[in-house]
Amino acid sequence: MAVFKSVLLTVTVAALAVLGWLGYETWRSHPHGITSAANLPPVQQIALSTDGVLDDHWIKSTLALPSGATLMDLDLPQLHERLLAGGQVHSASLTRRFPATLAVHLAERSPVARVMVQQGGAEPDALLVARDGVVYAGVGYEEALLGSLVWLDGFRLTRAGGRIQPIAGMELVADLIAKARNEVPHLYETWRVISLARLADDGEIEVRATDVERIRFGRNQDFFRQLAQLDVLLELAQSQPDRPLREINLAIGRTTDGRVQVPVTLDVPEPTKGHRSPTRPANTSSFFNPQKKPSAREL
Repeated sequence: MAVFKSVLLTVTVAALAVLGWLGYETWRSHPHGITSAANLPPVQQIALSTDGVLDDHWIKSTLALPSGATLMDLDLPQLHERLLAGGQVHSASLTRRFPATLAVHLAERSPVARVMVQQGGAEPDALLVARDGVVYAGVGYEEALLGSLVWLDGFRLTRAGGRIQPIAGMELVADLIAKARNEVPHLYETWRVISLARLADDGEIEVRATDVERIRFGRNQDFFRQLAQLDVLLELAQSQPDRPLREINLAIGRTTDGRVQVPVTLDVPEPTKGHRSPTRPANTSSFFNPQKKPSAREL
């Protein structure tokens, strides 16, 4: 009897497992049959939760659920791909809540910079760049936020699989931007363009501001210390308004004897009429125009 009970229990568990597997395969392969049997109503609500700015209008237009579709009619993997396609959504989850609610949770990217992009023969368009380098159009952001973002320059965009590839080095740039915003917001407000042209080879991030044509930060130096040095130098420069700063190189760091080196280049003022400065090099007054956007990246 003991052996019989043991065999009976084993057979019962195995049978339940087989029935469960067959039920799952039937649900996956023929959801319409189960839908009819259950007599489910059409989807009545999309319950959205997000940590960003996307709203109900965006989620409805992006998912574009067929009219009259029930929860069992929905292809969740396909809907998941639609949510991620634009780039603004970093991760997403979709859950069926019977009888008629689709729950959607989104984790969104946040923009840290802007870039001008020209695709084919179309007009250049301003796109957003996230901390991980993902480039996307952006929906739902306030104009004040977009206007506060710096422009990116000095890099090349590439496309693969129909999508713009992430910009390399953006996490480092995002660290610099975050520290500038938090520690010296009065300086960050003057930043207009950040160039990545020297980042890969020289390890430098170049900033163009309204009052300084070029500020060079070193990736191997502490950003907080470099920003503090920049703040001091700009404050000292206010005492010499007739000799504006052209370039500040914060990337050199300390010498072998522990001293800090920060080369500073001053702009030579235009000579008064009838007096030409013999020491002034040619074409040295081409300061960056803060109102001019960088050239568009072509794809």
